[in-house]
Formats: sequence, C-alpha cells, structure tokens
Amino acid sequence: MTVKTRFAPSPTGYLHIGGVRTALYSWLHARKAGGKFLLRIEDTDRERSTQASVDAILDGMKWLALDYDEAPVYQTDHFDRYKVVIQQLVDQGDAYPCYCSKEALETMRDQQRANKEKPRYDGRCRDRTTPKEGVDPVIRFRNPTEGEVVIDDLIKGKVVIANKELDDLIIARSDGTPTYNLTVVVDDLDKEMSHVIRGDDHINNTPRQINIMHALGKNPPQFAHAPMILGDDGKRLSKRHGAVSVMQYRDDGFLPEALINYLMRLGWSHGDQEIFSREEMIELFDVADVNGAASIFNSEKLLWLNQHYIKTLPVATLIEQLQWHLTHQKLDVSKGPALSDVIEVQRDRAKTLVDLVASSRYFYEDFESYNEKAAKKQFKTATPNIMQAVHDALSSLTHWETGEINDVILATCEALSLKLNKVGPPLRVAVTGTAMSPSLDTTLYLVGRERTLERITKAIAFNRAKYA
Repeated sequence: MTVKTRFAPSPTGYLHIGGVRTALYSWLHARKAGGKFLLRIEDTDRERSTQASVDAILDGMKWLALDYDEAPVYQTDHFDRYKVVIQQLVDQGDAYPCYCSKEALETMRDQQRANKEKPRYDGRCRDRTTPKEGVDPVIRFRNPTEGEVVIDDLIKGKVVIANKELDDLIIARSDGTPTYNLTVVVDDLDKEMSHVIRGDDHINNTPRQINIMHALGKNPPQFAHAPMILGDDGKRLSKRHGAVSVMQYRDDGFLPEALINYLMRLGWSHGDQEIFSREEMIELFDVADVNGAASIFNSEKLLWLNQHYIKTLPVATLIEQLQWHLTHQKLDVSKGPALSDVIEVQRDRAKTLVDLVASSRYFYEDFESYNEKAAKKQFKTATPNIMQAVHDALSSLTHWETGEINDVILATCEALSLKLNKVGPPLRVAVTGTAMSPSLDTTLYLVGRERTLERITKAIAFNRAKYA
C-alpha cells in the first residue's frame, strides 16, 4: 500500500500554527514511508474563501519547505464530481431530500431542548415519498440507526460512537452545493488517502464520514486526531496569543527551521532531544507517539530555538532568509562589508532576523544620532583630545586589518596612560552609535577606514558641542 497523506486547509483565514503542525505531521508520515503528501484547498465556502487566504497558505507551505507531490487540489474544481456522488447516494437509498424549513427545524430543536434531549434532526423527511412544491430541498445522508462506528485512532486509540448518536447530516445545500462532510469523503477516496492526520476538532465529523465511505462501498483511511494547541495561559490558541498567520512569524524574524523544529516537539518527543534536522525528523517521527493531551505553546522556547538556528545554520542559508527582511527594513547591503562577514560576527547576539538586520545597519549606513544613554555616559568621560588621538593614530594605518587596528588602539591607550575601558567604549559609540557591537577591532575593520575616521571626526564635534 502506498502511503498517502494530505493537508486540507480552508482558505477562510490565514495558515495558523495549529494547521502548520497538522501539515508537518502529515508531511513527515508520508516522507518516512516514502509515500505521497498532497495539498487540498477546501474552498467550497465561496462567501468566506479569499484569494488572499489561498496565497497565504501557499506562501506558508513554501516558506516552511513542506513540499507536496502534486499540484494543489481545489474543491471548487470538482463540483461536477460531487454531484455525481450525491446522486449515487440518493439513487441507492443512502440519501434523501429534506424539505424542512429553518423555522421548522428551530422549533424542533427548541422542543428537544425543553425535553432535555440532544438537539438533532429527527428524520421527519427520512421516509417522505412526495416532494414539496415550491421548495428546493437539501439532501441528507441516511445515517445507519443501528450498530456503532469504531475508529482505531493512531493517536487517541480506540474510539467508539453509537450510530444512534448521529443524525442525518446535510450533504448538499438547497442550491445544490455540497457540504464539507461530503466533499472531504469524495476527495479522500478519489485520491486514495491511506492516512488522514488532522486536528481533534474534526473527531465529531469522522464517524459521519466513515459511514458515508461505507455507503459508497469503500474502506476508510486510518485516522489520527492531534490534540489542540493551547496558549501560554492554558486557553485555546487564538489571535490574542500572537501571530494570526504563520507568515507573521517570518515577518517577526523567525526561521522556518526553528518553527518546524518547535512544532514537531509540541506534542511529540524523542527522549530529551530538542534539536532535529529534517533528516532526523523524518527518520524518528511516528504519529503514534504523538501525545494525546493538549500542548502548551511556549513563546520563549520558540525564541530560544530561533536563536540556536541563527547561531548554527550555514551563512548562505541565513543570507537567503534575510533577503525579505533587508528589503522590508530598506537596508541596502551592496555598499559596505560582505553580508556573510557581518552575519558571522553578529549572529551570536541576535534572537531574530529582525534583530540581526537592525543591529547591523551601522555597517552600511551612517546614523543621524547616537544612543542617548550611551553617548551621555561615554562622551562625558572621553574628551575630544582622546578621540582625536585615536583618530590620528588610526589614520596613519596603511593596512586596515583587525590586528593592526587593535595594535593602534592599545598603543594609543598606552601613550595617553589610559586603560582600554576608557578609550574602547566611547570609540565604539562614536563608530556605531550604540554601546553594543562585536569586538572593537572587527567592528572598525568591517565599517571601513574612511567611514570610521569620518564618524570619529563627527563624534569629536558632537562632544565639543554637547559636553565642552
């Protein structure tokens, strides 16, 4: 049997964290078995589905490198196929037209609530043999009334639902359009899905879908229902917990490697191991090992992982991921030091790619102002004469290299009878505008000779004007 899994988001909103984890689990299960992973866009809700949401799904899958093996399937392209299946169910007696009005159904449910019964369709049109003039009926699936549905869930274990607990769900609306529980069945059967891995918010749909599959003479796939993700406060993950879209994590400077690694561990583990390569994920993941309890989303843990990947990923990978941020933050790195060199000296300090770009701006652009706190502290103690001595010594250098720069700074300190902590910090503020940077000799080397000397001259003038 060829293993086939799918991720089937609805484009009525953005691709969110819970959806990404479902996609990841499905992707890993297929890749481990050498099978196929497919993407299906469930866009039958025409009123709420948007192209922007479709684009967000496709962009998110691409950014996370969750590649699929066939072109995306759009359910709206298959309406003719759904109509055929609906008619088949009607013809074989497994579905029927229902002429009940919304008002009649609401009255029925109110009476059931008054009788302390579970509100549900009571089957009043189940045996109707004559149509109701002037009414476009919905089509309901004739659910079995005896027996039970047994789901051997790969995550939750054995789940048993009595058929008498299920009512006759609508599979086609009065305008003829199919409903979710019908379309998902047809698509899963037509694409011969072997496994359906999805969130446990779908578990109430599963027995209904299994019964439809049986009515069509097909065996259902294996199901695995992953538990929900909760926010830091223990409540269901929602907009108030942070990013609406997974692409917001990209915008906030997270790496796809960090997000994928974090989501894999959110409900699954392999001993105490925290960091996984893609190859290890595929080799070690087993959907049966997913924890059946809800998981807590820990933003600090994700940030820690992101920092780890910024420190350890190949520079070429970071450069590729930085391109969006350089464009978004409008930083031109074509005139200045090699971006790879800047990344090497900056990566240990950055928690996000946004941080990395922001903290590297002074390598490529002159700044208009100094960090107020740093300037006040350092320029008050470093007189213009001290800064001028450093400037003159550095300007005498014929080879602008880190070793020579370091030697000149140390020699200037000795000549002035000052310790390095009296010269280095104000020099750093003068050249970078802030109190934080890589080692001073490396910083000056990357900023460049002319730019360094110009900035020291500017700092001397500022010092004289502000503190003299």
